[in-house]
Amino acid sequence: MRRIPTLLFVLASVHLLVPGWSGTSRLPLLGAAADMTATRVRIDPADPSRRRLGGLTYLGGVVLRSRDSAFGGYSSIAVRRRASRTQVTLLSDGGNIVRFHMGDDWRPAGIGFAALPGGPGQGWSKRDRDSESLTIDAATGTAWVGFEYWNAVGRYAAGADGTLLARFEGMVRPRAMREWPDNGGPESMVRLRDGRFVVLSETARPRVRTSAGGVGRGTGRRGLLFAGDPLTARGVGFTYVPPVGFSPVDVAELPDGRLIVLNRAFAAPFAFSNAVTVIESGGLGWSRLGLRLVLGQVLRLRSARTDLGVWGGGVLRLRSARTVWGWSRFSRGTSGPRWRWGG
Repeated sequence: MRRIPTLLFVLASVHLLVPGWSGTSRLPLLGAAADMTATRVRIDPADPSRRRLGGLTYLGGVVLRSRDSAFGGYSSIAVRRRASRTQVTLLSDGGNIVRFHMGDDWRPAGIGFAALPGGPGQGWSKRDRDSESLTIDAATGTAWVGFEYWNAVGRYAAGADGTLLARFEGMVRPRAMREWPDNGGPESMVRLRDGRFVVLSETARPRVRTSAGGVGRGTGRRGLLFAGDPLTARGVGFTYVPPVGFSPVDVAELPDGRLIVLNRAFAAPFAFSNAVTVIESGGLGWSRLGLRLVLGQVLRLRSARTDLGVWGGGVLRLRSARTVWGWSRFSRGTSGPRWRWGG
């Protein structure tokens, strides 16, 4: 008779510790062996001399491939210049991390695979690591990650060697983000040089008064401005207005204080188009609650390569005054173009 309660206790314990047994699929994780190759690509295979795309000059790019089945789906990138090399950190929408250094020869070195060391939930399912945005303090290596399903922001410390996303420090679910859609939350996030943070939702739309006197949803997207670290500061709401038919998928700060926003539109089956807009730094009036930003469109982009997709995955980071890194994602490959912006 004693064996029955013991057996039931063991089964109950396993059920609690391994939620995948209840039907939730295990999140695919990268293996310990960092298997990755890089191949240089041109923006237009039919015209190898082509370097211009709208107001951008193509500086080069690579397609990264791996035999690891969990490789791909990278939605965020952090780029740091360290000594003579560029430190690149890719974060997937499933919490997988790829780290490497890259010089002017576009050859990755010091490749490493890892997984986020912590975050919302138990980390078993993909929705517990739905990491869509990433921003860093370049001086300290502290990183912040936006999680869509949870509408949360997590903070991570760097390792002693400067490795990003080495240790989980904490997380917050801002009250103003709790009503954002599960699959359209903090898609874009940037830490400004003055320590403030800007977060944009991909699909959350503000409530507006209709011509009939009712309440509907506007065409803008909801955003938050934090006076400091989102884990301790309160967010102030505003509305970002993307080009018609587009949604914001990443944001970065230009050297002059303006914000450059990448917007994406999708048409079935696999057609992406992109528009880059700029928020002028002067007259933003961030202190006003419910601010409506009316932006001038800078570029509409269509890549000649279906695999490159300009920024099909929706990520960009600035390397220097006029250099923008983009990252596209497709299947088990990832492409990393770099552009010089003439704006």
